[in-house]
Amino acid sequence: MTTEGSPHRLTVLGAGVMGTGITAMAVGHGVPVVLVDVDADALARARAEVLGKVRHARLMGTLPEDRAEGELVTTSSVGAECSDATAVVEATTEIPEMKAKALGEIAAAVPEGTPLISTTSGIPIDEMADWVPRPADLVGTHFMNPAYLINTVEMIRGPRTAESTMARATALLEAMARRVIVVRDAPGFVTSRLLHPMINAAARVVGEGTATVEDVDELMRGCLGHPVGPLRTADLIGIDNLVDSLVVLHERTGDESARPCELLLAKVREGNLGRKTGRGFYDYGRALS
Repeated sequence: MTTEGSPHRLTVLGAGVMGTGITAMAVGHGVPVVLVDVDADALARARAEVLGKVRHARLMGTLPEDRAEGELVTTSSVGAECSDATAVVEATTEIPEMKAKALGEIAAAVPEGTPLISTTSGIPIDEMADWVPRPADLVGTHFMNPAYLINTVEMIRGPRTAESTMARATALLEAMARRVIVVRDAPGFVTSRLLHPMINAAARVVGEGTATVEDVDELMRGCLGHPVGPLRTADLIGIDNLVDSLVVLHERTGDESARPCELLLAKVREGNLGRKTGRGFYDYGRALS
């Protein structure tokens, strides 16, 4: 196993499902990561969750066998540990105010030219560019969940994103064996614009009593080739994250198909958010990382 150090050093903001998945992907490919989260409970769970995901990725054969794992540092604040990052991934909740705060803090801590990679699932990159002092450094990269297993990523170039930012972000992703597909900036981009209203429609069908959760997923799998079904996908994304993304999409496009349906909203109110809480559209018996 090679121990040669990676030229990349990553800071990840947010130790939720997506943040730990991206961290696992990076660590498993030999990239050292500083993982930041203000939630002490999330941070306390993060190391075990990341290492569990790395093990899962190894079992699935998605990590290089000849590369030592990158070092993982966890911290509750943006500080000196983050200052030498060669790239930053912002993976906080899909709430504009939270993303703006996180991006503003990290932009002040890293040198000019450090790519600020947002995992937003719906907010236009050019809208977010107003939140940072150096708009040229901001780029969107939409990872699919689980990020440590799915190797295709959607990269969104905003109107003010610099060519050097695109090149550096692409080099990082390719070092982690990711296939990058670049799209133009727009609310929801491609994947969220198509997937999230479809999940919303599936939940609406269940809420109206047309079919059960299981039957909707089985029809989408058996007839239309969806890998697991839209409602099981919702549980994997996190129903609260899905609702936040739909709200962003509805507000910015006016598309009524993106207005979160009552069944999704009810599950959020009840705290049944999917795999991470142990129950969503399906019952998982216990909370999963």
